Amino acid sequence: MKHLLIVGGGIAGLSAAWNASRSGADLRITLVEREERLGGKIRTDAAGPYVLEQGPDSFLTVRPEVIRLCEQLGLRDRFLARSPQPVHTYIMRQHRLSPLPDGFSGSVPLDTAALAVSPLLSEAGRRRAMEQPSLPAWSGGDDESVASLMVRRFGEEAFQVLVEPLVGGIHAGDAELLSAEATLPRRRTEPAEGTGAAPGTGAGDRPQFLTFANGTAEIVEALRRALEDTGSGTPAVTVRRGVNADAVRRKGPLFAVELSTGETTEADALLLCIPAHEASRLASPLDPELSDLLRLIPSASTVVIHLAYRAVDVPHPLDGYGYLIPSIEKSDLVACTWTSRKWKGRAPEDRVLFRLFAGRFGRRDLLGTPDEELFHMARAELAATLGIHAAPELQQLHRWSLGMPQYTVGHLARVRDIRSRVRQVPGLFLAGAAFDGVGIPQCVASGSAAAAEASRFLAEGTATAAEGEKSEDRSRYA
Repeated sequence: MKHLLIVGGGIAGLSAAWNASRSGADLRITLVEREERLGGKIRTDAAGPYVLEQGPDSFLTVRPEVIRLCEQLGLRDRFLARSPQPVHTYIMRQHRLSPLPDGFSGSVPLDTAALAVSPLLSEAGRRRAMEQPSLPAWSGGDDESVASLMVRRFGEEAFQVLVEPLVGGIHAGDAELLSAEATLPRRRTEPAEGTGAAPGTGAGDRPQFLTFANGTAEIVEALRRALEDTGSGTPAVTVRRGVNADAVRRKGPLFAVELSTGETTEADALLLCIPAHEASRLASPLDPELSDLLRLIPSASTVVIHLAYRAVDVPHPLDGYGYLIPSIEKSDLVACTWTSRKWKGRAPEDRVLFRLFAGRFGRRDLLGTPDEELFHMARAELAATLGIHAAPELQQLHRWSLGMPQYTVGHLARVRDIRSRVRQVPGLFLAGAAFDGVGIPQCVASGSAAAAEASRFLAEGTATAAEGEKSEDRSRYA
């Protein structure tokens, strides 16, 4: 029986294990995760009556991967949509909040009529955004930064006030460095005056964003149960938590993986569902060039801060889901979500729960900042913008070290090079947020497609048998 070893128990690794276990191939599947907790960046904590999301709080429904997985896991009746609010997102400027104009798709404004009446822009800024110039050909190569493209298209002011805070909120990144090709697909950058709504904002009557009644970790727990409890007494996948893959070497056609327990396990195929810098470390003895390519994908460190107050101590109406903070405000904070207004059941009815995000790629490293300094920064922001001066009833934070991959200029070319290079290491496969998207659906797709390719490789017994007519499937993973 062939052995597939999956390294990494985040949503990509768990999806890979689930897909491989359902492939029909006669496989022995092992998943190792260095933490005792599964889920990677999906983490839901409880603090008394509060539900605290430390990572993503929802998933986009315009892609089918998570919906399909939830149907397989029996989670459809657990879906929770956002609570209706008059405004979805605000932008903060000098501690004043103004609604983000209608018609954004991702980070791109597609409704120029909405820009024309936005109080966030000066008269000159509105005129510039409405000009719709014909973009000159980009002469710096196949890719350019988000800042370069958006300034050319909408002007400096619209970029700084509208586009940049959205990019920062999604990627914790620097728009001067982020790839337009990877983060702003060209087909979505052309506006249509007066459209009033962005395309791709939902599938039929389905809400654009969904989560679960008890938080995003419900999908992690459902996957764990499905993998470890098949009803037959024999788990479909052996899941080993608190076990790290310390090193990998070739042993003939096999991979010999040294584990933190002191043992060495052998595998016919190895699927790495871990951050790029960790994959680089493990790949180094197998292919130094592949290791070097993986090292070129950087990551940002971030901090998530939760504050809870009595509702009577919050003077602002909180008639939305939260606000974004442009980098020109010179704040370490990126965004503030009004969690208890966004999702039901996250706090008692007479309490308000906020979630603030701190840390931008290339800016001040906050990982070593004392807790109280971070809490003071968050409390000061809520006091200045929302008028909250009472002491919070709860304050908690979580640090993510190198937790957000950065798709810098040239990212897609680097990913193509990585895909090409990994084919030179028979039996090695890659998946995760470092390659084709940081959202939950993209990670589910990445892990599932890589597992399907690994299962075919093991079933056919050669490194090249899955090439040719299967090349299209290979191009969808990593």
